[in-house]
Amino acid sequence: ARTWRADAIFRMKKRINMALLLVTGGAGFIGSCYVLSRCYAGDTVVNLDKLTYSGNLGNFEVLRGNPKHIFVHGDIGNVELVEHLLKTYQPDAVVNFAAESHVDRSIIDPEAFVRTNVLGTCTLLRTTKTWWKECAAAHRATFRFLHVSTDEVFGALHPGDPAFTEDTPYSPNSPYSASKASSDHFVRAFHETYGFPTLITNCSNNYGPRQFPEKLIPLVTLNALARKTLPVYGTGSNIRDWLHVEDHCDAIQRVLEHGRVGQTYNVGGNSERTNLQVVHGICAVLDDVRPSVEGSYTDLIRFVTDRPGHDFRYAINSSKLNTELNWHPTHTFEDGLRETVQWYLDNEKWVKDVQSGEYRSWMQTNYAGRLQN
Repeated sequence: ARTWRADAIFRMKKRINMALLLVTGGAGFIGSCYVLSRCYAGDTVVNLDKLTYSGNLGNFEVLRGNPKHIFVHGDIGNVELVEHLLKTYQPDAVVNFAAESHVDRSIIDPEAFVRTNVLGTCTLLRTTKTWWKECAAAHRATFRFLHVSTDEVFGALHPGDPAFTEDTPYSPNSPYSASKASSDHFVRAFHETYGFPTLITNCSNNYGPRQFPEKLIPLVTLNALARKTLPVYGTGSNIRDWLHVEDHCDAIQRVLEHGRVGQTYNVGGNSERTNLQVVHGICAVLDDVRPSVEGSYTDLIRFVTDRPGHDFRYAINSSKLNTELNWHPTHTFEDGLRETVQWYLDNEKWVKDVQSGEYRSWMQTNYAGRLQN
């Protein structure tokens, strides 16, 4: 990790009024987008990441040598390390992205999700709260702890049901969503019990550049390019609200700067699509920009055995965020999808590096035996 003297950081902050952020899980898909956006905006980011399978330092090639990005390899559950970072850098905020985030993986290994998403978050909260209480009064008053969560904590919707609001009761249906629901409750409890200045965001399905290719859009894109099967769970009728990762990161920053302490804000993309619609959309883009002599990419679609407990529909009502903080998504799904597919076409080295043996092993574990006749 690059290191600076803490007093030099304080002088620079005072001189140009920039923020210093401790971002956890910042090497993952959403976290790396947020880190890049804040460094581009002039903030300094201390980026703490454990670098598990989806953490990727290749996401930061454009920041190589940039002193505004301070990467630290470590775990949010390491109390001594987190204490050291807090005391050394005295951040203006902690933004917590650190989480295991894939439903299919949680079905195979639920305990891993408890360790990171529940115990890790609780440890990070406790360590940060202890440091915060010892800060000067002015710093305590402006400091924020923002926890990034998911719409999956609310359970599933039926066709015609109103979208999730911040008041929707929690009803998680997978080990992943149960672990995120638990972490949300701990964040809220730390505010109510200790007065710790927390914020929570619950987002819908993210998509965009640099997403690990176990998720639907990059998985289908890269399989199609390789003329492999495009696996679609069940009948492909499950519905998700799709949110471009850049819009999500913009919303996070808006909440961090202007959100009411102790509040939760839902972040959605206003783009509900069935999984099959998404897959057909990807194929249409590829048929246009990378046509294959072997025929349309839709010929590769295969319906596979559904995942256990597959929630039918998620939808987010972002009216609180729209009204209070004047935030609205800027990407349409069609334009964002085309841009995302093109990014994977233009970044072959990134793709090759991320498709490691671990990734291939996971694909075999999750999809072997699922193909239907």
